[in-house]
Amino acid sequence: MSAVDDERWLVVDGRRWRRTDPSLPEDLRAALTSHLGRARSAVGAAGRRHDDDAVAAARRRVGLAKHGLGERGPRWWDRPEAERLADARRALDELDALAPPDAPASPR
Repeated sequence: MSAVDDERWLVVDGRRWRRTDPSLPEDLRAALTSHLGRARSAVGAAGRRHDDDAVAAARRRVGLAKHGLGERGPRWWDRPEAERLADARRALDELDALAPPDAPASPR
C-alpha cells in the first residue's frame, strides 16, 4: 500500500478496514468511539438474551457511530471536511438521543 493508502486503510489479517476520519476533533472522535463500544456491547448483551429487537436497535447505533467516524458510508477522503464534520456531529446528536452517555448499561 502507498503512504496515502496507509492513512485511509488498516489491514488486519489480510482484511482491509477503513480508518477513522483523521480530521475529526479529538472530543468528537472520543464521543463517537464511546458510543461505538457501548453499542457493540449492547449487541452482544441483546443477543445473549435472544432479543432480536434490541439487537437491531444496537446494530443501528453501531452503524451510526461508524458512519460518524467515517468508517462506513461515503469515503471521507472524497468529501469536504466541513460536510464530514457536520455529519459526524449529527450522528453524535442522534446517538446521544438514542443512548445518552450517562445512561446505565443494558442488563446482561
